[in-house]
Amino acid sequence: MASLVASKEKMFITQTKLLNEVTWKTVMQIAKKHAKSAAQHLLRLSGAIGPERIYADWQWWILAALPFPHLVRVLDCFFHEGLKVFYRVALAILILFHKHSTNQNSEWYAEATKNGVDHAIDKFCRNMPASPTKLLRTAFSIRALSSQYISRVFIKTEMTLKSKQVITGNRLVRSRSSDNLPTSQSQVNIQMMSHTLTIREGSHSPGPRALSMGVYPIQAIKSQILDHSELFTLWSWLPVRITMYQPVLLYTTEEHGCSLTTFYVRVEHHEPTLLMIKTCNNEVFGAYCSTRWFERNQKDERGNRQAYFGTGETFLFSLYPERAKYPWVGCSAGDGKEDQRVAHGSELFMAADSKMITIGGGSLFMAADNSMITIGGGDGQAIWMDENIRYGKTDRCSTFNNPPLCPSGDFEIRVLEVYGFAGA
Repeated sequence: MASLVASKEKMFITQTKLLNEVTWKTVMQIAKKHAKSAAQHLLRLSGAIGPERIYADWQWWILAALPFPHLVRVLDCFFHEGLKVFYRVALAILILFHKHSTNQNSEWYAEATKNGVDHAIDKFCRNMPASPTKLLRTAFSIRALSSQYISRVFIKTEMTLKSKQVITGNRLVRSRSSDNLPTSQSQVNIQMMSHTLTIREGSHSPGPRALSMGVYPIQAIKSQILDHSELFTLWSWLPVRITMYQPVLLYTTEEHGCSLTTFYVRVEHHEPTLLMIKTCNNEVFGAYCSTRWFERNQKDERGNRQAYFGTGETFLFSLYPERAKYPWVGCSAGDGKEDQRVAHGSELFMAADSKMITIGGGSLFMAADNSMITIGGGDGQAIWMDENIRYGKTDRCSTFNNPPLCPSGDFEIRVLEVYGFAGA
């Protein structure tokens, strides 16, 4: 389940209404090309309800309806082959259903005409007449259905739906903002979507990805640290799903004072959080923290406090004087090979007198106690701040392989802002 939800590829178990619509419309599009006869048969049987209602349930054909022996085999293939397996299996189900319901005297044709084709497909999956081997053989015999092709269809469908939302002025999916989307920049944002499509389909650019729908939440931010262009750059580095949520200012030294205790009270139960620092020398940098700061209080099975916590979605960034994003090195692929993973940070540190002593390694994401907070560890600390949130230091660390985020290494904090995301 974690692999499905956290996949970096096309969404399968989606987390927004928009992306859920994108997935089933992707299935519908590829079915029209790669399972043409089955798609036409489904259209004929759908009648007044239309095929949309049927395709919208495609995930549940597999996860909820398939017999357990079939599902286990499908998941085996998913872990080996990736998300394309689910799209292939969905088409295989349509092909087999077509084969078994073409005859008007068949039980599946009768079921479809009596109770509706959506119920018929669900029942067909639950009573799958084909063996697991036959189902997978049908799925993998579909020609020219590559991951790249599925990705192109998915992205084009996503961009089409987003552009329609921009033009019609619909509100953000799952956003708690009460404002309608502005229309004055609609054309600009449509162009941005087109640029995003170009980048994601194979072109390369040294700049951040262009945002589409995700740009709108940042218009409500009144930051004392970043201007609009810097916010736009930072937002382009966030996980796509997070850009759909409304940012909320949880803590700022300008309003809430300089106290680590106050920081924890206002921030610790929010996940994720975005920390932005402006120093007295006007350097600007920070971190996206994937896990709530309350995890500093959690203990392992032996009752010992876990010094480091967090996940590989955490990253560092610098916006002035350098502009760069520093993701976890464990997510960095090398020379076109698969991701080079490193050992987990829990094996790479020890605690002594409440001080964090880093032994090494590449997955020390977040650490905190009553006297400091740290982001990034291993041969140095990427960001360290004291209990008064006044002074800090920054070094290279092996978790993010970052340079010091300000030239001197030591810094005095002018402003710290921490944002959460409503609904995340």
